[in-house]
Amino acid sequence: MTANGAPTGDHASPAATVAPIRRKLRWLKWVAGVVLLALLIGEAIYLWPRLHESWRTLTEIHWGWVALCIAFQAMSMSGFGRVQKQLLSAGGVEVSQRKSVAVVYGATAMSVTLPAGQVFSTAFTYRQTRRWGASPVVASWQLVFSGVVAAAGLALLGVGGALLVGNRVGPVKLIVTVLAIVALVWAGNYISSNPGALELVLRKSLALVNRVRKQPADHGMDKVTEMLAQLESVDLGKRDGAWVTGWALVHRFADVACLGAACYAVGGDPKWAGLLIAFAAGKAVGSIPFAPGGIVYVDATLIYGLTAAAGLPAAQAVAAAFVYRLVSFILVAIIGWIVFAFLFRTKQADDAEYEKEFEQRRTV
Repeated sequence: MTANGAPTGDHASPAATVAPIRRKLRWLKWVAGVVLLALLIGEAIYLWPRLHESWRTLTEIHWGWVALCIAFQAMSMSGFGRVQKQLLSAGGVEVSQRKSVAVVYGATAMSVTLPAGQVFSTAFTYRQTRRWGASPVVASWQLVFSGVVAAAGLALLGVGGALLVGNRVGPVKLIVTVLAIVALVWAGNYISSNPGALELVLRKSLALVNRVRKQPADHGMDKVTEMLAQLESVDLGKRDGAWVTGWALVHRFADVACLGAACYAVGGDPKWAGLLIAFAAGKAVGSIPFAPGGIVYVDATLIYGLTAAAGLPAAQAVAAAFVYRLVSFILVAIIGWIVFAFLFRTKQADDAEYEKEFEQRRTV
């Protein structure tokens, strides 16, 4: 204790420690709010010249196409739920489609609305898959593999669109992309079926690291052996690989169809090859974690892509992008947070354990 009765630095109360953290979080919330407001103002300034024409286009919207747009987005989300379900099934974890899709909606809501949403989204999915009975390795493998498959599908759409519009992308690059996806599935199955080959590589790598750290050569090998034993339970055979590939394509093509339906809803007639390019560009730019949901820069990319590649007039491109984002971003986020509130809001005793486990794996 100090002379005036305050605790010393070594014995500071928890309240004294938490108070500065709360002040920092309060400032972060204000900064995030100002940034979001600036982005919204920037988007309004960017779109202002075409807003009047776009508003007139939106007042003449075809609601049947909007309903189809929503249906395609639901199909896309369900497709990704199937990818997750199939990958977990290959790891010996059986989960219902309803639970898998619920996690996809909850994780997507976090990803597109929270600052650093990808981290929260990934941690949330990891925690739920662990709760379903997946081992740490299987849960991590599912997260990585589903992300890679989704990225590969997006690359395939972009290359295919460029090929169809007659760009310099030749059929060789398209074939290479397809072969890369097939090789990825084969490599995952081979490693899980032949852990001995991977064990030899890991043993030599670990010995080299231990030599640098001046540790015994086999230090930490017990954990590696445990990890390989868990990995051996993953069996992504040809049938599972085919289902994963198929559902990944459903996920991506249904999302493209959602964008196409949004164009038809505002009276547009897009070129589908250009639509693939606009979609791939929008999704690629959206992976940059600059703002929640990619506000402003994703919209600008979509509008430019729909105008330059899909052949829509600027006013229709703005309106189509608005409808698509309203469904794929706003509506999905609302549904995701509702699902989270009803199914996942209650904190459970093992949450802290899984969070700590995820952080350890993320920093390795």
